[in-house]
Amino acid sequence: MHQLVEQLLSYPKATWQYRWHAAAAAWVVAVAGWIAVALLPDRYEALARVHVDTQSILRPLLAGLAMQPNDNQIVEMMGRTLISRPNVERVIKMAEIDAKLKTAADYERMVTRLTKELVVKGGGVQRLFTITFTDRDPEQAKRVVQALLSIFVEGSQVDKRKDSESARSFIDEQLKAYAERLTAAENAVTAFKRRNVGLMPGEGQNFYTRLSEARAALSQARLELTEAEQGRDAIRKRLAAEASPSLADERPVPDVVTPRVGTPRVAIPEAVTPEIDARILALQQRLDGLRLTYTERHPDIVGVLASMDQLKEQKRHEMEQKQREIEQKQRELDQAQRELERTQREANERRPSPAAATPRQDLVYQQLSISLAEFEASVASLRARVTEYERRLGELRAATNAAPQVEAEFTQLTRDYEVTKQNYEQLAKRREAAQLTGDMQSNTDVVGFRVIDPPRVSATPDWPNRPLFKSLALLIALAGGVGLAFLISRLRPTINTERSLRELSGLAVYGTVILTRTEAQSRKYRVEMSALVVCMLALLSVYAAVMIAPIVHRFTNSPTLFPFS
Repeated sequence: MHQLVEQLLSYPKATWQYRWHAAAAAWVVAVAGWIAVALLPDRYEALARVHVDTQSILRPLLAGLAMQPNDNQIVEMMGRTLISRPNVERVIKMAEIDAKLKTAADYERMVTRLTKELVVKGGGVQRLFTITFTDRDPEQAKRVVQALLSIFVEGSQVDKRKDSESARSFIDEQLKAYAERLTAAENAVTAFKRRNVGLMPGEGQNFYTRLSEARAALSQARLELTEAEQGRDAIRKRLAAEASPSLADERPVPDVVTPRVGTPRVAIPEAVTPEIDARILALQQRLDGLRLTYTERHPDIVGVLASMDQLKEQKRHEMEQKQREIEQKQRELDQAQRELERTQREANERRPSPAAATPRQDLVYQQLSISLAEFEASVASLRARVTEYERRLGELRAATNAAPQVEAEFTQLTRDYEVTKQNYEQLAKRREAAQLTGDMQSNTDVVGFRVIDPPRVSATPDWPNRPLFKSLALLIALAGGVGLAFLISRLRPTINTERSLRELSGLAVYGTVILTRTEAQSRKYRVEMSALVVCMLALLSVYAAVMIAPIVHRFTNSPTLFPFS
C-alpha cells in the first residue's frame, strides 16, 4: 500500500516540473475555445401549440344516423405524417424560402433540412401538438412554423372530405353493381316461377299434400262409382222382372206409351274448382300485402300476377271441360230416356191385353225407369270424375321427381336473391349515412382546432448556450494543460524517490542528499510561482470578461470585444 501511495505521489511531482507547459496549453485551448464559441451562429427556435378538440355536440345527436369516424386516430396519423415531402414543399412556398434558392441542389438541401429539423410533438389523450423549427433567421423560422400549422389545420379537414367523397363514390359504384345483380336475380326468380307453376313451394298447399288429396279424392270417386253401378244394376234387374212375359198377364199395363220425362239442363256450379279458387284467393291476399310495400313493377308482384293469370286460365279450361262433361251427361240422360221409351213400347206390344194393367203397376214401372235414368246419369258423371282424378293423379305422379328439384332450385334462387337484396338495402343505408356524414363535416366543425400559442420566436437565440460552452472551454483548457504536462512527464521521466532509483539501477542506496536552495534560488522560485499564479488569474479574468461582456452589451448596447458573443 505504501509503495502504491509513493507511486501515485510521484505523478504530481513529475507533472509539476512542466507547469509552464500546462499553463501555455491552457491559454491556447481556452482562447481557441472562446473564439470558436463566439463564432457559432445564433439559431432561433420558433414554436406554436395547437389543441385539437374531437368532442362535438353533434356526435351524440347523430349517433346511429351518420357514420362516426375515429377522429382521434385521424388526427394522430395526421400529426405523424405531417412532415412529408409534399407538405415540406408547400411550406417552402408558403414561407417564401424558394425565392432564396437558386439551384436545384439548394432546393434539395432545404427540403432535407426542413424534413430533419421540423419537429411535431404531442398528441395522446390531451390532443395538444407542438410544432418547432430552428433557424438563423427568426422571421423565417416563424414563417415556416406558421405554414406548417396552416397545413396541419387545413389538411385534416381536406383529408376528411376526400375520405367522405371516396366512400360515397365507392358505395355508389357498389350500389349500381348490386342493383344490376338484384334485377337479374328478380328476373330469374320470375322466369322460374312461370316455368314451374303448380310445383312451387308456398303456392297454396304443398305438393305432397295435393298428391295425397288427389289419391283420396280418386278413391272416394271410385267408391261412389261402384255404389252407383250397383244401384243401376239393381234397378235394371227390377225393370227386367217387371217386363218379363210370365208376369205380363198378372200386370196389365195400359196400352199407352209412358210420356217422356224431360231431363232438365244442368248448370255449371259456381265452385267447380275449389282448389284453384283457394290458390287464387291466397295469391290475391299475398298480392294485397305486397302492394302495401312495393310498386306494381316489383318482381314479386309481377310474379304473383303471372301466377294468378295462369291459375285463371287453368280454371277456365277446367270449367270448359266441366261444361263438356255436363253436356255429355245430358246426352247420356237423353239416350237413357229414349231407351226407356223404346223398352216401354216393346213391353206394350208384347202385352196381350193392355186394359189388364193397373194404374199402380204402371206408376211403379215409371218410377223404376226414372230411377234407372238417374243412376245412369250418376254413373256417367262419376266415371268422368274418376277419369279426371286419374288424370290429375297421373300428372302429380309424373311431377313427383321434378318437385324436389324445383323446390331445391327455387330455394337456391331465393337465397341468392335475399342475400343480394339484403346487401343492396344495407348499401343504400350506408350511402345515406355517408351523405349525412359528408354534409355534417362540410357544414359544421366536428373537429375543432384551437391555437394555444401562435408561432412566436424569443428575442434571444435558443442556441448556442454561450455561457455553458465558454465554461466548458475553460474546463477543457485546464484539463488539457494538466494532461499535456502529464504526457510530457511520461515521455521524459525523472527519478524522484529512493525506491525508483533502486529499482532502476539495481544497486543498493545507502543515503540521499537533500538539495538546499540558496537565497537567490528561493527568490527566483517565488517569482516563478508568482508569475504562474498571475498567469492563471489572468486566464480566469479573461474568462470573467468573456462571460460578462454579452450582458453588458445587452443592457448598454455598447461595442464589445466579442461581437459574436
